[in-house]
Amino acid sequence: MSESPSIIGLGADHAGRDFKKLFKKHLALKGYQIIDFGVADDVLKADYPEIAGKVAKAVKDGTCHFGVLICGTGAGMAMAANRYPGVRAASCPSQYVASLARAHNDANILTLGQRVLGPDLALAILDTFLTTSFEGGRHQNRVEMMG
Repeated sequence: MSESPSIIGLGADHAGRDFKKLFKKHLALKGYQIIDFGVADDVLKADYPEIAGKVAKAVKDGTCHFGVLICGTGAGMAMAANRYPGVRAASCPSQYVASLARAHNDANILTLGQRVLGPDLALAILDTFLTTSFEGGRHQNRVEMMG
C-alpha cells in the first residue's frame, strides 16, 4: 500500500450494502482507514444521489483520498457523483477498466454494481483501482480539461 492513499470514503444504497460490508472488512485488513457514509444495515430503501453526494464532497475536499460507491449497477452512483466538480467517478465492470480509469483518467471514485458483479470479481476490481497509479504525461492535459 506504499503509493495508495489510506483514507477511503465508502457508501452504498440499499442495493449495495452487502458489498459495502464486504469491502469494509477487506479494506481494513489491508490497512486502509474507512469512513462509512452509509447506508445503515437496517435501512430498506436509500436514495443513491444523497450517499454519492456525501462521498463526492469528502473526496473533493480532501477528507478522503478515494471514494467507493456501490448500488445495483454502479451507473446511478457514477452519474450522481460526477455532478461534483473535481470528482472523476468511474463505473468499472472489470479490472481492466479499473486500471485504465486510474492510469489514464485519474479516477478518484470507483462505482460498482452489486447486482451485476460477483463478490470475488468486485474485490479484485477494488484492489486494482486502489493500487493503480495515474500515469500523468499525455493524460494530464485531458484530465485537466475535465475540470
